Amino acid sequence: MSEPKAAYTPPSLFLATLALSLATFMQVLDSTIANVALPTISGNLGVSADQGTWVITSFAVCNAIALPLTGWFTRRFGQLRLFIASVVFFTLTSFLCGFAHSMTELIIFRALQGFFAGPMFPMCQTLLLIIFPPMKRSMALALLSMVTVVAPIVGPITGGWITDNYSWPWIFYINVPIGIFASIVVWTQLRGREETTQSSPVDYIGIALLVLGVGLLQVVLDKGNDEDWFASTPIIVMSIVSAVSLIAFVIWELDDKHPIVNLRLFKDRNFAIGTLALMLGYAAFFAINIILPQWLQTQMGYTAIWAGLAAAPMGFLPLLLTPIIGRYATKVDLRILCSVSFLTMGASCLMRAQFSTDVDFRTIASVQMFMGIGVAFFFMPLTTIVLSNLHGNQVAEGSGLATFFRVLGGSFASSLTTWIWQRREIFHHANLAENVSQYNPAAVDYVQKMGGPTQQHFALIDKTIEQQAYMMSTIDYFWILGWGFMGLVLIIWFTRPPFVKSGAPSAAASAGH
Repeated sequence: MSEPKAAYTPPSLFLATLALSLATFMQVLDSTIANVALPTISGNLGVSADQGTWVITSFAVCNAIALPLTGWFTRRFGQLRLFIASVVFFTLTSFLCGFAHSMTELIIFRALQGFFAGPMFPMCQTLLLIIFPPMKRSMALALLSMVTVVAPIVGPITGGWITDNYSWPWIFYINVPIGIFASIVVWTQLRGREETTQSSPVDYIGIALLVLGVGLLQVVLDKGNDEDWFASTPIIVMSIVSAVSLIAFVIWELDDKHPIVNLRLFKDRNFAIGTLALMLGYAAFFAINIILPQWLQTQMGYTAIWAGLAAAPMGFLPLLLTPIIGRYATKVDLRILCSVSFLTMGASCLMRAQFSTDVDFRTIASVQMFMGIGVAFFFMPLTTIVLSNLHGNQVAEGSGLATFFRVLGGSFASSLTTWIWQRREIFHHANLAENVSQYNPAAVDYVQKMGGPTQQHFALIDKTIEQQAYMMSTIDYFWILGWGFMGLVLIIWFTRPPFVKSGAPSAAASAGH
């Protein structure tokens, strides 16, 4: 297959790329920036911390629903119109979030914001593939992967700084100038490109099953840990309804002539295996970003800002390596690059499994920087493999579906990480506490050196045991993640080259015709 020419060249490739990247950066940033401001938001709006978490849940639920619908929206409205509409309404709902006077208003506007955020990343990916020349499309995907890595790191630090120095509405207001700039520039740069749309019957049953299944699944994942999972009747009911709805959705979509979500894409080997590796790899990557700051803040005495700074070096090497990887990736078997990514991130987890409570800031930051090598090789090669055999509107459909499963992997990681971490702490705490008794000479000697068996001293001993138990739990989890990454190396080699000449470039090219 010969290399196709670019489907459309904008007047300024730099401006178009900058605006597309800024819009995506804004959307990815917004998925994490509100997290650190939750206590302040809850306090200012006069609600409990539990009620405040719906600010995160409402966004996640509607975002998860919108992502699989991206392909249908693209066929109906066109890629450019869908992207511009998503950015405009995302910007508007961001302003409304900052303007909200009650928690109810904020949750409604966050839900709408999450829904309009859904198509933004897949559409940015599709439009970048269309406007870049064939030989530079790997660079476009590499650039987008850099945005995906850096934004979640910057989000919590920026959110904390804005909340401390200004007020929480500004974490939403900062989206307004970025959104206006991005929408105007992308429209002026790409409006000359012709698009074809098609009107097909609306799959109302598919939409209803998708909303019910995915929506309830996301609520279960967000709230399950707080409600003690299946000890809670609402969680059990929502889990059953979600499972039944999703099974019915899959059966219905595979049989429907005009499905709302094109699940037949999973017949393609590269798309199916690539999406699986992307989901599992991102889940493990996301788990690291959850457990490390949580451990640093709750057990090691780090503030939110310092925990963020300890994690931040992970984004340094991707900034340097991404342009190089994007330029030369097409000359290497992408499965090798993915393997380098998984092995490096796995090794970084095994390094963290050697940590103790005496570990210093420099060591933590150094391991984070080392993991940045793996992160740099993660998104671009995997995305190229996922889209390698897709053509025309399949690119947008595949990108939306793959992004949905990536986000879903992050949701599972978010729920399971905290749950496993706390359960392992309870296990280790019980084992360690058994040794503190009058029958253990070492324990008796330790208590005597403290000044005798007083309630205050036993409280200090329990605090030490808790810290060590959480350390052991953290080590356990990093062992799991480390070997999990190693296992992904085997999975990715089931994909089949070529990945570039029959892949995303040709898909992107044909998408413009």
